[in-house]
Amino acid sequence: MREAEVRRLLAANLLCALAIVLATLGPAFFLDGFSVLGTHLTWLCVCSVCVATLNIILHLVLKPNQSPKRRSFGHKISRFLKCCIYFFMSCILFHAIIVLYGAPLIELVTETFLFSVLLSTFTTLQCLCLLGPNIQAWIQVFSKNGAMSIWESSLQITSVCSILGAWFGAFPIPLDWDRPWQVWPISCSLGATFGYMAGLIIAPLWIHWNRKQLTYKSR
Repeated sequence: MREAEVRRLLAANLLCALAIVLATLGPAFFLDGFSVLGTHLTWLCVCSVCVATLNIILHLVLKPNQSPKRRSFGHKISRFLKCCIYFFMSCILFHAIIVLYGAPLIELVTETFLFSVLLSTFTTLQCLCLLGPNIQAWIQVFSKNGAMSIWESSLQITSVCSILGAWFGAFPIPLDWDRPWQVWPISCSLGATFGYMAGLIIAPLWIHWNRKQLTYKSR
């Protein structure tokens, strides 16, 4: 395993973490009264857009999983449209799962959907950037020993950390503390964000420490 590739992964992950920090602090200079708690829906939109944009740019620049085959312009357009459809379907699926786990069905629909968009940005968008709209490749990557590169290992770690963070973030909601951050879905979205950022940092460190044991086979 090349050390340069691990450093590229670390740099890309740190940029993604920086994007979240900028999405949290930057808009306050342009939007009056902007805050994570006070204008949480706005923050969800800004954070999702910033992370999604940076992930796409990093994928285009670094090309971690570029296919050696040349693709036609029509194929690229078709792939792009499929990715958009898959991302939207992921948002709907996350929304349905969140509702099944106890989120309001009719009330706070906007809040729940934007939270599902954030989760899709942390998980599905990365899959689309790295693997494309290929469900079989997704299943293989998230199966045991299914990662074929350090980028796919990082995808596994960040996705799992994001979902676990959102799940742990739901624990304080039913408690009678009456804190502002207990309002739906603030604690869950913050939990997912902290989980995603933790995964971004843990992934390259874990890969570096276990580089001698990691052996990737090509598909």
